[in-house]
Amino acid sequence: MAAKTNVDSRKLSRTDLFSMAIGQIIGVGIMTMTGIAIGFTGRSVTFAYLLAGLLTIITTIPQIFIGGTANFLGGQYSQIAVLSGRKLAGVYTYVNLCMLFAISMYTLSFADYFLSLIPGVNVKVIGVVVLTVLFGMHFMGVKQAARLQNVMSVVLALGIAAYVVFGVGAVEPGYFEPSQFMTGGVSGFLIASVYLTFAAGGANYVVNYSGQAQNPTKDIPIVIIVSTSAIVVLYAVMSTIAAGVLPVDQVANQPLSVSAVVFMPRAVYTFFVVGGAMFALLTTLNFSIGMMTYPALKACEDGWLPKGFAACSKRLGTPHWILLAFYLVGVVPILVGLDLTTVANSTVIIAQVCKAIIIVSAMRLPSRMEELWGRSRFHVSKGALNGICVVSLVITVLAVVLLLVSTSATQIIGNLVMLAVAVVLMLLRQKHVTLNPSYTEN
Repeated sequence: MAAKTNVDSRKLSRTDLFSMAIGQIIGVGIMTMTGIAIGFTGRSVTFAYLLAGLLTIITTIPQIFIGGTANFLGGQYSQIAVLSGRKLAGVYTYVNLCMLFAISMYTLSFADYFLSLIPGVNVKVIGVVVLTVLFGMHFMGVKQAARLQNVMSVVLALGIAAYVVFGVGAVEPGYFEPSQFMTGGVSGFLIASVYLTFAAGGANYVVNYSGQAQNPTKDIPIVIIVSTSAIVVLYAVMSTIAAGVLPVDQVANQPLSVSAVVFMPRAVYTFFVVGGAMFALLTTLNFSIGMMTYPALKACEDGWLPKGFAACSKRLGTPHWILLAFYLVGVVPILVGLDLTTVANSTVIIAQVCKAIIIVSAMRLPSRMEELWGRSRFHVSKGALNGICVVSLVITVLAVVLLLVSTSATQIIGNLVMLAVAVVLMLLRQKHVTLNPSYTEN
């Protein structure tokens, strides 16, 4: 009789990982990007979402190849360090830290929604309370943060469900009228599809929780594929409602609230704003804290960041110094009134650069991890691996081009400055770094 596997109840189950991934995917993107995509392509936005989901999954396959081969304890940082070496690992470390600026932005966005519901509240107080609670849960352990995510995801799901249930019956007759479809031609449809990959993406970052998962090589690939597919289908339904309850010219480039107010009773509409938009921000924020923490922990151990920050609580096993530092980065701008929205938005292109690094790293699996890759349940021939990675890289480059065309000059400069700073810091620090193998077979 086979021995039972010892499962650490403090680690993340597949259900926890699903909750984390779904909370990351469903962000404010669905609330704002859907209307912009309708502006590109009209009611064919439904099919643009489905194509966006397919493109997202294709670009995530290299990540699945890596995550299904070994358990990389530092998530994407460890994957890059093992497969692509010291320099790219260093650049990733410092670029990943730039994502911290989004913490304040997400928190203040939540506070603004809160203010619209309860006028007169102190935005700074709300922001500090929200960050303190979320970081407090991570201080108590990743399992506690996952339990909070589970609860918030239920509320988020109910908010989204309300939009679907009340909206399906409100779609106007003649939805498939040709003049309302492909309003921007084939090019507009393709632009919308690539643009919507930003709303459909995010599940791949669950790999940064690898070291905290019970069965990472088995669960994380499944979570990435299933959560992305399910949410994209949901988004397609929501976009059908958004584009169908009013004429296209009235909902193009408008948030979902414009369509929601048409068919939702006031009380339900308020719940949709709270359970949908506000909790989408909270789940994304909660996920982001852990997403950045665990790669940073391994980077501290290797020497890219102060090694003392790698200390973990003996009782809880959490990296308290890293969490405290990240908390301060998030809360101080709120307290002093520093608006980091422009800076935070300037990390979007860099995030795509990180995805490209992961794709290139996957192509090195046969040479860097020959035995484990050979035993991987996702093993394919070298030609197939390279072909999939090249296609994924092309899609990612197209996404970057779209961003460059639609992004302000200020944000483009911000990306370049952050990337340059990351490279300089890597060059200054690399001599003091010792990369340690940070993966196990399971």
